[in-house]
Amino acid sequence: MSNKKIDRNKTVKLTTAGILTAIVVVFQLIGASIKLGTFSVSLVLIPIVIGAALGGKYVSTWLGFIFGVVVLLSGDAAAFLPISPIGTVITVIVKGALAGFVGGIAFELLKKINTYFAVVVSAILVPITNTGVFLIGCRLFFFDTIKEWGTGLGFENTLTYMVVGLVGMNFIFELAINIILSPSVVGAVNVLSKKRN
Repeated sequence: MSNKKIDRNKTVKLTTAGILTAIVVVFQLIGASIKLGTFSVSLVLIPIVIGAALGGKYVSTWLGFIFGVVVLLSGDAAAFLPISPIGTVITVIVKGALAGFVGGIAFELLKKINTYFAVVVSAILVPITNTGVFLIGCRLFFFDTIKEWGTGLGFENTLTYMVVGLVGMNFIFELAINIILSPSVVGAVNVLSKKRN
């Protein structure tokens, strides 16, 4: 590959990362006002998957990290900060960055088989990782408080409350919207890119 083409690829990847970073910030701020159950929905998982497909694992990890930073700055994690500030920061940053990394790795490994399949798998793994790390963080840093919340709402089992009460509807919505929109957007971008070339 020529140096000119390598420089162009780096420029396109950097531009893509910049645009998707702005979209992550906007989507998180908009998504913070949409609540299904206890927490706001994470619309930012869509650009994270798009970042994985268009920019690779480093771009998607960066986008996940930015997602975590915006969650902290927007006050979306305010319920957890008084319980454990360090636990909140760790959970929020790690869940976003790891979701991006897992989505990026999945896409890179599977794109050789089929790009559409790789995007769909990434679109599934990103919300699963995001929610899974959140639940692990809840267990490690906030369990006693969450147990009180669940008991106050009539849940006899704290794990049931965590899965059903804390993340249930949000996770289903995030997973569905991610599976529907991420492959569509990546497919449209790829078609436009091919027409331009």
